[in-house]
Amino acid sequence: MSAPVVIYEPFRAGMPPLGAYLRALWARRSFIAEFSRSELREQNYGSVFGQVWLVLNPLLLSGVYFLLIFIIGGHRDLTRYGHLTACLFLFYLISNSLSGGVKSITAGQRLILNTAFPRIMLPISASVVALFRFAPTLAVFLVIRTLLGLPVSWQMLWALPVILIALFMGLGMAILISCINVYFRDIASFLPYLTRSLLYLSPILYQVADMSPKLKSVEIVNPLFYLLDSWSQVMVYAKAPDMFSLIHSFIWALAIFIIGTYFFLARERDFAVRL
Repeated sequence: MSAPVVIYEPFRAGMPPLGAYLRALWARRSFIAEFSRSELREQNYGSVFGQVWLVLNPLLLSGVYFLLIFIIGGHRDLTRYGHLTACLFLFYLISNSLSGGVKSITAGQRLILNTAFPRIMLPISASVVALFRFAPTLAVFLVIRTLLGLPVSWQMLWALPVILIALFMGLGMAILISCINVYFRDIASFLPYLTRSLLYLSPILYQVADMSPKLKSVEIVNPLFYLLDSWSQVMVYAKAPDMFSLIHSFIWALAIFIIGTYFFLARERDFAVRL
């Protein structure tokens, strides 16, 4: 009896039928929630110490910068410390989406090879995990801003659209970088340098008002710059954000999401071969 003939067809990049793909993704929404919870449990989120560490880690980092800026630098403006802490917490929301998304596909190798499902669920789950990790830091910052005596107004409700834009941007980044990491594994090693560069280039250790107009015009290429400035205006100064800042941030988030999603869906069928 002759051996069966196996034919390997070449991979051809292309978008899947979006209607069927979205329906399959929506049908597995409970799986995304459960998969995210399992990731949180794996990171000891279910324990008291694990939840405390989610807050303690960025809080300690803000304490280090407080030491550098206020004690060594000689500044005594508590509002500036509120700005530092608020922006650092929101920055960690996007940073955690990136760090969780970068290996979401390569770490799910067995699941991808043995189960048929929309692969984009994995970076989405990484963004959900980042949101759960952000929630306790938001509660802690509200306590901090009360102790600092920062102003309160109804304009702080603008925090909701700013958080949604940050989530949208973090999701787009997670989708894009998870796909890139399939083809270029060194991107995971490069990621800490990327996030650290974004930290220093974004208005976290400093405020936008302290910058010259020339430098501010250059920062238009930084997707986080105006987003973090809007967050500071809302959460620290209790003011409505500038519409240009919100629109700029949303356009960046939309562009990153569209590019990342297109690249991801077009190459998704190639993942099993690359892993």
